Amino acid sequence: MKRSFQEINEKIRRGKAVVLTAEEVAAMGKDHSPAEVAEKVDVVTTATFGPMCSSGMFINTGHANPPIRMERATLNGVPVFTGIAAVDLYIGATENHPENPAYGGAHIIEELIAGEDVELEAHAKGTDCYPLKDIKTTINRENINEMIMFNPRNAYQNYPVAVNTSNRIKYTYMGSLLPRLGNANFSTSGELSPLLNDPDMRTIGMGTRIFLGGTTGYISWYGTQFKTDAELNEHGVPVSNAATLAVIGDASKMSPEFIKAAYYEKYGVSMFVGIGVPIPVLDEEMAARLMIRNEQITTRILDYGDPDHPELGRTNYRELMSGEIELNQKKIKTASLSSIFQARKIADILKKQISEGIFLLTEPVEVFPKNKGLNSLDIR
Repeated sequence: MKRSFQEINEKIRRGKAVVLTAEEVAAMGKDHSPAEVAEKVDVVTTATFGPMCSSGMFINTGHANPPIRMERATLNGVPVFTGIAAVDLYIGATENHPENPAYGGAHIIEELIAGEDVELEAHAKGTDCYPLKDIKTTINRENINEMIMFNPRNAYQNYPVAVNTSNRIKYTYMGSLLPRLGNANFSTSGELSPLLNDPDMRTIGMGTRIFLGGTTGYISWYGTQFKTDAELNEHGVPVSNAATLAVIGDASKMSPEFIKAAYYEKYGVSMFVGIGVPIPVLDEEMAARLMIRNEQITTRILDYGDPDHPELGRTNYRELMSGEIELNQKKIKTASLSSIFQARKIADILKKQISEGIFLLTEPVEVFPKNKGLNSLDIR
């Protein structure tokens, strides 16, 4: 059987759509065929909540009187980018306070979303049309014009496990890695993860409506470092970091429950982002993809104790989520940097919104590249 986005949306409007989370469909797939799943289920909700460094927010502060063309600016002492227009700013999640590396852009974003006051300080040379040279004031969610979250790279399709074979602790964006294979950290929500449920991106593309940070957002483009030429396992899933998403949404409507600042010791600031993507069950092939289970999703184990990050082995998400994997005849404790608890909550929220007819699906207005690799930077 085949369905269209329009047919599924009509069922959603009438309150007749059958909506399950990806975990529920994975469990259902143990006893049902793809044809049976396609017959019974209309929409599957997927989700992830993890550290996504490539995130940030555009802010339009509104004009002062007299006006200023901001050329250097800080928010609570954290530098922000001003090279856009007079009072347009962009604050990156990983930008940190020059005197406090444990505080940065992600904290500013979370505070603004929470409705807190933030101190803005800006300086300029002054021009005929923008004569003010200095300003120091307080901004918050209520007195600025726009807070637009735009994240260039979120929701990695798969990401490797990080271990450390060296003789000292390594402080990384994958957390603190203990020496001599003392732990293994991972950061993907497995069978709940959006791009692992639609690895060919048949239903995910430019214009897809999503859950972003507690409100409705959209996929605006494919994300940076997007690649589709990654090795696939026997279930057609990439075994390494592959596709990514660029996403956009109104941060003034977001919740600090789903946008959280984080600091990794001796590495820096990052930001946890909650994303949920609904996937329509268009046909049996789509159903088969959505039935993917943790034990069928393979990922690489990389050595962050070596600058080249060589591959040491492979594992799957059932093993990772069990709390222990085995590598080189050694049992290693695992820990997830992403929150499965929060991902489940997001998938359930999205399921409820669709079931109640308040969240409709959007068909991509443009599909993403099917054969794209990555370039590397030459070091001279």
